[in-house]
Amino acid sequence: MQKSLSFLFAGILLLCSGLNAQRIVYSEPDRDDARTINFEVIGKMNGNFLIYKNYSSTHNISVLDADMKLVEKNKLDFISEKVQDVDIIQYPDFFYLFYQYQKRSVYYAMVAKLDAKGKLIDKPILLDTTTDVNFNNTTKIYTVLNSENKQRIMLFKISTKNDRSNTLTTLLFSKDLQLQQRTRIAVAMPDRNDFLTEFALDNEGDLVCIKGSGTAQNDNINKISMLSKSANADTILKRDISISGIYLDDIRLKVDNINKHYVICSFYSKQRRGNVDGLYYAVYDKVLNKPLNSLTTIFTDEFRSDAKNDGNLKLAFNDFFLKNIVLKKDGGFFVAAEAAYSTTKGNTISRWDYLYGSPYYSGMTMDYYSYYSPMGYYPWGRYNSFNNNTTTRYFADNVVLLSFNAAGKVEWSNVIRKEQYDDNTDNFIGYSVLNTGDKAHFLFNIQEKRSVILTDQSLSPDGQIDRNPTFKNLENGYEFMPRHAKQVGARQMIVPCQFRGATCFAKVEF
Repeated sequence: MQKSLSFLFAGILLLCSGLNAQRIVYSEPDRDDARTINFEVIGKMNGNFLIYKNYSSTHNISVLDADMKLVEKNKLDFISEKVQDVDIIQYPDFFYLFYQYQKRSVYYAMVAKLDAKGKLIDKPILLDTTTDVNFNNTTKIYTVLNSENKQRIMLFKISTKNDRSNTLTTLLFSKDLQLQQRTRIAVAMPDRNDFLTEFALDNEGDLVCIKGSGTAQNDNINKISMLSKSANADTILKRDISISGIYLDDIRLKVDNINKHYVICSFYSKQRRGNVDGLYYAVYDKVLNKPLNSLTTIFTDEFRSDAKNDGNLKLAFNDFFLKNIVLKKDGGFFVAAEAAYSTTKGNTISRWDYLYGSPYYSGMTMDYYSYYSPMGYYPWGRYNSFNNNTTTRYFADNVVLLSFNAAGKVEWSNVIRKEQYDDNTDNFIGYSVLNTGDKAHFLFNIQEKRSVILTDQSLSPDGQIDRNPTFKNLENGYEFMPRHAKQVGARQMIVPCQFRGATCFAKVEF
């Protein structure tokens, strides 16, 4: 009897350990794919997983079943021109694929509606055109935004032909792509170093962005304003945000649809081009139409020592970029920032090599500039774009985590420790986050002996970090790209990976 109870107890332990373990299922590499492709994980639809792939002028949607087997692959024959950019908005039973291209001197913004198998539902729709484009454009002109509830979609572009007055053109659509409002607004840019950044669309269809100004090119921000345009308005409201006595860098804007707030976060320094001293935080109330508060949090020496493994404590946060801002229902928020930099032929490329400390504003010498949302991306890339420069080494180190209450006071802080680097590509460094409700799981690669292992460290609401058991079904030869991963279910994530140089995908289950 005692022996039977021992076996029963051992079985219960084994079952419990299995419940806490993660499971990985791999897809087979598609032999028709090129060795380097652009891709995006669309999501889960009707129990299948959809992947968008592009190489040169070829575009297709791969449909994978629950076992990551290829069900079908549908070529997007309606795209006949060289596409400059693709954006995807997914709904439960269909998705929109926005694409834009240039033909002669005309630039086209298009959208196609596709079903859960990646097949065209209706003919592609022309949303807008830009004429007299007198250069061979290599980047997008239009930016696509959607509200958090996906009931509002906006297409916008910014003309910089006049340095002192940029022209903002917006097209606001409903979920079914019915045009609600088209506006063309002049935005005054009186100072030489004025710029626009951090565009966002709230659930009511209102557009908001940050207008900043630096003391010089490639310098800190010493003035900011919040610009907002109501869904049905033809004018922009400008509200100055106080940042007296400090300089901002790596600024971010987040919409709080529950509390009707706009949250602004940024690293700051007390001196021009100085070392990062802490985090700046401001809240703007949409209903009251005024700032509620603005605070600064100074990083202590203890926190600096925790964030940076070695070196001068004053320089500890100079390589960090804000990557995740998660809003809480009570008005508080959570911030994750990662140390990221690169070196080329011995020269370190840092935040000062980008305009105003951020690489997401461009086009000062062009008639139009494109805006890329930096949240969730690194300063140097997106999708699966491989860098052929064999002299560039990319680094991604520790992740600092801070939680703030509704009053802007720090509740707790912690650090996820890691040291990552890779040559010629940044696809295998960095991290992604899977939210299971009770915890946030940070997935990233670590070096163990001669192997690179995908690991999981989970963060609890009180700031506790736990290193979870090694993933099951980790097979030799697979190299994961966690920063391109996407959560597709309550406890599911699709993580792109490479096997013998070919791109494939792994389903990770928690």
